[in-house]
Amino acid sequence: MVSPYIRKSLALLIAFVSVSFGAKIRDIATIEGNRSNYLVGYGLVVGLKGTGDSKSTLFTVQSIANMLTRMGIKVDPRRMTTKNVAAVMVTAKIPPYAKPGMTFDVEVSSLGDAKSLEGGTLLMTPLKGPDGEIYALAQGQVIVSGYEARGQAARQVQNTPTVGRIPNGGVLEKELPFSSNFSEVRLYLDNPSFYFANLVEKAINNHFGKQVAKAVDSSTIKLTLPDGMDPIAFLAQVEDIDVNVSAPAKVVIDGRSGVVLFGGNVTIDPVSVTVGTLTVTITERPEVSQPPPLSGGQTTVVPRTEVKVQQAERRILSLQGATVSQLVDSLNRIGATPREIISILQAIKQAGALKAKLEVL
Repeated sequence: MVSPYIRKSLALLIAFVSVSFGAKIRDIATIEGNRSNYLVGYGLVVGLKGTGDSKSTLFTVQSIANMLTRMGIKVDPRRMTTKNVAAVMVTAKIPPYAKPGMTFDVEVSSLGDAKSLEGGTLLMTPLKGPDGEIYALAQGQVIVSGYEARGQAARQVQNTPTVGRIPNGGVLEKELPFSSNFSEVRLYLDNPSFYFANLVEKAINNHFGKQVAKAVDSSTIKLTLPDGMDPIAFLAQVEDIDVNVSAPAKVVIDGRSGVVLFGGNVTIDPVSVTVGTLTVTITERPEVSQPPPLSGGQTTVVPRTEVKVQQAERRILSLQGATVSQLVDSLNRIGATPREIISILQAIKQAGALKAKLEVL
């Protein structure tokens, strides 16, 4: 029977089997210019229930004073309270070829020391591009998936209450600059590889029965529009072509959450692994010394420190040409934590025994 501790470790390890499969070119490559654009802006969220920025967040106080001044109301920033207002950064991702009037979702993130954005409303905020020009406006009710409840001695936080979204809260006011020459377009592979580039080139040329694609490097395929063919119809056919590809041998590690993602066919050369930890726990338990009545003594706090040292059993695990999946199963059986498994995989990669790329997020 698997212990709850090991089940917890197993829940944080996700495995997939890396095999060849058919994929559309649109799923593994991007057409030149067919990309998203990012906008950013600074704004204020109002209507919070005492969870906004404190008076020590000076830029929030100054922003409120500036906004009221533009509305014809003069106030003294030093006498203002901001607990119902929070300064935020507003970010948005604009889809390719977006036109004025189109709406999109925006994300709102606290910039000061606000506790929560729940129930707040974002005031009209201009969104700028990398060139400093204003391309869109954002406004609306902020939807927060987290919450925070607190008292004097404890608090409970779920997810991140200082980040929220506004569905369709942004409106594009000006079209983003874009230029493209459809007579000669380039494809960019999501995972650069000379093998994949050659594969995509052959698949496109076989589909059209002529030389319309040419691999330039490991990530770029140059396309030439056939004579008399509509550019949109040509690119639509290119995107729909099937290519047999396989996922690369890779182990992906998220050090913050303890998640490991790896291919089932990733192998390891013969190697020995030592597993074991030393845990030192120091606990302070102060006691109050109360003298007897009328003794003339004083009540004092006497420190009491407990030191506990726990040495886990160290085990040496020998592997002979095993896969990462078999290694993780073995480590789980002896009670290794996800953090220990991540450290072991990194050490095996440093030793040159892991036959895959190791990517740490």
